[in-house]
Amino acid sequence: MPDSVPQNAKLGIAWMLLTMLLFVSMDVCAKYLVQTYHVAQVVWARYFFHMMLLVIVLAPRIRTLAITGHLKLQLFRSLLLLGTTLAFFTGLRFVELADASAIMLASPIVVTALSMPILKEHVGIRRWVSVIIGCIGALVIIRPGTGMMQMASLFPLAAAMFFGMYQISTRFLSHSESILTTLLYTAVIGAIVMTVAVPFFWQTPTTFDWMVMVLLAVFGGLGHFTMIKALTIAPAATIVPFTYSNLIWATLFGFIFFNDLPDQLTIIGASIIVSSGLYIFHREHRKVEK
Repeated sequence: MPDSVPQNAKLGIAWMLLTMLLFVSMDVCAKYLVQTYHVAQVVWARYFFHMMLLVIVLAPRIRTLAITGHLKLQLFRSLLLLGTTLAFFTGLRFVELADASAIMLASPIVVTALSMPILKEHVGIRRWVSVIIGCIGALVIIRPGTGMMQMASLFPLAAAMFFGMYQISTRFLSHSESILTTLLYTAVIGAIVMTVAVPFFWQTPTTFDWMVMVLLAVFGGLGHFTMIKALTIAPAATIVPFTYSNLIWATLFGFIFFNDLPDQLTIIGASIIVSSGLYIFHREHRKVEK
């Protein structure tokens, strides 16, 4: 992929919004599964079936797509995502879906901070303010010291840190690597590592749970494709604030599937987060018009 990738803020934002819907759908499947199966087995399913789907779809091009000029970075990026998945799925076992998603909103701070020295992207004061306001909204939801910030909350927080670094490495690779190459390495490395680990935690799933595991992988695979697409066509610091939209889906799906209703402070925090994202979109819209 050439370095002169077209930069399209609006389209990048649209891809990121779709990414969040797919990721939360994956999280719903994961939260259901980790109540019965060990996290290692759930993470194995997420990567193994993702890999199998890619092998089936991309079979004629596998050898070509496996060629990379940044092998070490591809491996490092894949391990970052694996760490994100392990940490977040572990947190989902103990923390409500909307709460875990809120904690994950710390990742834009990592991306915004690193996008300047690593990606050489310009981050204006308005974007900084928007990200900070969004994180204030997340803190309103987390409420440090009021019971939710227990040991279990450290897992999604660690996931947020891993995920922020993962997005930075994805943006870096997008300048020279095919989207499908990056997606292939993500699936293969995760599948290999977890296939080695899963025999120690294996529990035979029911037919329905096998289907949920496959669906988990489909949502995860599609989500990472759309996220790579978003980071390829728009600056990271522009589109990452729209990861805040995951809280909307997490709250809705948490209520539908797990009967988890957010309280008043969660709603206030979510409103702050959404407002910060909408402001970024407004700024980008004005820049395009000019």
